[in-house]
Amino acid sequence: MKLNKYTLIALAGLAFGACSDMDEMAPQSGTLLDSQLAQANDADPTRVDAAFNGMYTKLGMPWGALPSNERPDDFGFIMMSYSNDLEGADMVTPNSGYNWFSVCGELSSRNANYANPFIRYASAYNQVTAANDVIKAYSKMDQSNPENVYKMAQAYAMRAFSYLNLAPYFQFSYQIASDKPCVPIVTETTEDFTQNPRASVKEVYDLILSDLTFAIEKLEGYARPDKAKIDQQVAYGLRARAYLNMGKWAEALADAEKAAAGYTPATVAEVSKPSFYDINEHNWLWGYDMTGVIALKDLYANASSWVRSFSAEGYAAACQVYAQCNVILYDKIPATDVRKGWWVDENLDSPLLAAVTWNGVSGNDVADLAIENIKEPFLPYTNVKFGMNTYGSTTNDEDWPFMRVEEMLLIQAECHLKNGDEAKAKEVLEGFVKTYRDPAYSCDPAVTKRTLENEIWFQRRIELWGEGFSNSDTRRLNKPLVRFHDENSNFPEAFRFNLKNDDGWWLLRFPQDEMDTNLAIVDNTDGTSPVQDQNADLRDGVTD
Repeated sequence: MKLNKYTLIALAGLAFGACSDMDEMAPQSGTLLDSQLAQANDADPTRVDAAFNGMYTKLGMPWGALPSNERPDDFGFIMMSYSNDLEGADMVTPNSGYNWFSVCGELSSRNANYANPFIRYASAYNQVTAANDVIKAYSKMDQSNPENVYKMAQAYAMRAFSYLNLAPYFQFSYQIASDKPCVPIVTETTEDFTQNPRASVKEVYDLILSDLTFAIEKLEGYARPDKAKIDQQVAYGLRARAYLNMGKWAEALADAEKAAAGYTPATVAEVSKPSFYDINEHNWLWGYDMTGVIALKDLYANASSWVRSFSAEGYAAACQVYAQCNVILYDKIPATDVRKGWWVDENLDSPLLAAVTWNGVSGNDVADLAIENIKEPFLPYTNVKFGMNTYGSTTNDEDWPFMRVEEMLLIQAECHLKNGDEAKAKEVLEGFVKTYRDPAYSCDPAVTKRTLENEIWFQRRIELWGEGFSNSDTRRLNKPLVRFHDENSNFPEAFRFNLKNDDGWWLLRFPQDEMDTNLAIVDNTDGTSPVQDQNADLRDGVTD
């Protein structure tokens, strides 16, 4: 069934107001936590294995947070990544009745009764619950069987991953707010959900490190069947992220090096066409394996519908809600950098489109292609980074990257610099960019006009665009949100504002149902809703 735009206008309106069905939804870290998902039955190995596999499926499953509400903006951690990027500075979408994620663009996602922040909170705690179920089940099974230990270790890593995707959004960074309240901790031993207060940022990261250290130790020797599973190197990569957030540079460096061992970045040729859609791409450490069966549950509730620009059964193309690059970032990318082509320019041209044929149209003409109820013309700076198995496909079964080796190399460069070894930082950064992205590249501040620290952040913003890092990186580095400079902006008016680095509006609010059930929650209340064109003089050191 193709998108009916008039129907979609009515449906999309639900995204902007308080969700009338919120009373039907169980709070994810409150009293109904254990009843929301059945406990794994340790007497039935088949059921236990199903719970283990389900822990991975939930990461991108449509309708995982709101099972009684079939919404196209409910698709697990992939939806969380998309929302987090839309709350940052580098991804732009139109402010239209078709855009279910407009609450992120305007940062009205701080409303405790809105569905978007609830889905993000629920998705993470549903994943915590699934991991806890697996931990409880496999801890009671034969520990002399390595497969039981491997699966339990993966659950510990998954729980850590869940908290890594919560902590940066409910409190300021570890380096400046380690003693401040963050989110409730729920483990396999938690019993009192009605009085489960917010743990401090430090306490949350202590759990993350404990879980990942256990996982790393127990996954020694594990050979995973596919990249959808967490192995020891992925666990090292997750711990590198945690240490990076904490400002523990030596530890993050060591873990990032172990995570990257044996992997190489995608080549210039490989990213000279739309890619990032196949879990078997050699530079991926870990990803979501989107099968046709999962995608068919809802063809609109997935990354292909929203982030990719080539789906014939999705919101982005049919409703012209394309994910675009912020022009002030795009303008900083050198013409010699292959990644300049990850977005069409102001004339809707990109060299990456030479590899694309859709409905008999090829090359840059694809940008102008219009097919009623299927595809609208691209907008300036529309992304063509994310490809498809088949352009114009209606299956939406493209995979999603959770971790790539390029991220680990950028972590290494940042940590070398923070450890005081500027020469090594330059060597790692230039080695990556010159070899794999821009042969003319130099990270010399005299060339880039940026400090080396800001240059590394710039490279992260380009390389990892659209993969969920923009907002958390800005927070981690204690930077302001800078979406526009004076009149230079492609953000819609309602999304066009800048935010100071210490503004309390950065922090997400807790869902009302959670606060109604977990009586120990004290919500974030600081800051005020941003207004159009505020803080026009703010600069971030990258897009200046």
